[in-house]
Amino acid sequence: MKFFQRGQRSLFGEILDWMLTPLLLIWPISLALIWLVAHGIASKPQDRTLRHGVQVLAHWTQQQDWQQQHPTAPMPQLAKDLLQADSEGLLRYQIYSSRHQTLAGEALFPLPADPDKLATGVLQLRDEDFQGDTYRVAAMWVPLPGSDVALVQVAETLNQRDLLAVEIVKGVMLPQLVTLPLAVLLVWLALVQAIKPLHRLEERIRARNPDDLSPLDVQAVPTELHPLVASVNDLLKRLQDSIVTQKRFLADAAHQLKTPLAGLRMQADLAQRQDASAEDLKQSLRQIRRSSMRATHTVNQLLALARAESSSQTKHQSCDMAALVMDVVRDCLPRAMDKGIDLGYEGAQPQSPHVCIQGNPVLLKEMVRNLVDNAVNYTPSSAEQPGIITARVLVDPFSQALAVQVEDNGPGIAPAERELVFQPFYRALGNEVDGSGLGLSIVQEIARQHQATITLMDASNNATRHGACFTVRFMGQA
Repeated sequence: MKFFQRGQRSLFGEILDWMLTPLLLIWPISLALIWLVAHGIASKPQDRTLRHGVQVLAHWTQQQDWQQQHPTAPMPQLAKDLLQADSEGLLRYQIYSSRHQTLAGEALFPLPADPDKLATGVLQLRDEDFQGDTYRVAAMWVPLPGSDVALVQVAETLNQRDLLAVEIVKGVMLPQLVTLPLAVLLVWLALVQAIKPLHRLEERIRARNPDDLSPLDVQAVPTELHPLVASVNDLLKRLQDSIVTQKRFLADAAHQLKTPLAGLRMQADLAQRQDASAEDLKQSLRQIRRSSMRATHTVNQLLALARAESSSQTKHQSCDMAALVMDVVRDCLPRAMDKGIDLGYEGAQPQSPHVCIQGNPVLLKEMVRNLVDNAVNYTPSSAEQPGIITARVLVDPFSQALAVQVEDNGPGIAPAERELVFQPFYRALGNEVDGSGLGLSIVQEIARQHQATITLMDASNNATRHGACFTVRFMGQA
């Protein structure tokens, strides 16, 4: 139950609700408990007075000769003081003979429920209703001269006890009526002070320059805010990485598209010359087609790289790498056959043990396709020495680690350039193959996204040409 309902949730209001609601609920409970305790405290001295009154009256009763019509000795002054009824008749007493005769006091006052079971000399306390009031009764059988006994009873209404209990409750609760608002005020002030670090954190964030994505100082906030600040810092880091990626993408796209677009413009200018022949026009159109294809390829590669860099949070699923690599080989086979290249697959079969990994199937297929496309682009083929490209999926028999290999018998890559070829837009010197220089960067980024490593070494399947062998190892994915 909440006493402070709001349309919009507030941290200050939530904490205040959870602190004040129990406090306000406990207060009436404490009032009831205090009443019970106060009533018990008020009853003890009153019961003690009743016991003392019974004992004094019993002693006086034993000294009388009840054979006479009236008591032979006057009642002691102490007994008179104890038993004197006030103006409302709150005190009553009775001396009742075992012969069913009232010797003194109230004749109609009720007897105990089973007076015969009350032992002589044993004092008993009970509550009794009489003439519309509830009395607290102290009763005791006392021996009389001879063999007779008498029941001595002293009764008092509960009014005095209730009045005393009320006074005790007032004495306890009235200070609480003062301290309770004070406690609420102190809780309010304490909460105001407690949430000030949140306001200071808000002010620090608002005061920042829009371009400032540096992490917040965790040590400058309370310990309870460390997880929040750490999460904000993580968000800032991811946002900064995303902005850097976007800026790099725009810069790379502008840089890479300048060359083919400039070529398109130049070829269009050449085709518009007045002295251009039909052959010149055809040559210009061929160059325009080549430049447009190169621009399209560059854009596609840039988009693939951007997709790979921004997909670190993509949900992964089980991927059969053998089936995935075989699909890529089938897709690339027509292009390889056009160049006279022998493109094939060997290694593990689909649904074999340990060939499945957790990953993004679209990105993994993009990674393998770039490796195979690079091999097709850079592997020469002739009737004397045909080009051979082999894609493999291998499983280590000891560690069950999975590896994807693409090997060719092309010219290979010099050791000095093997680290450089993974940089964006780097292209090895000495070749005239069209490309954007982004394929291996995409491969490396996708491998990183899947906790895999990529290595490059000489191929071992040809003695006259080094060839290249790219191996992607998925660590701990088997």
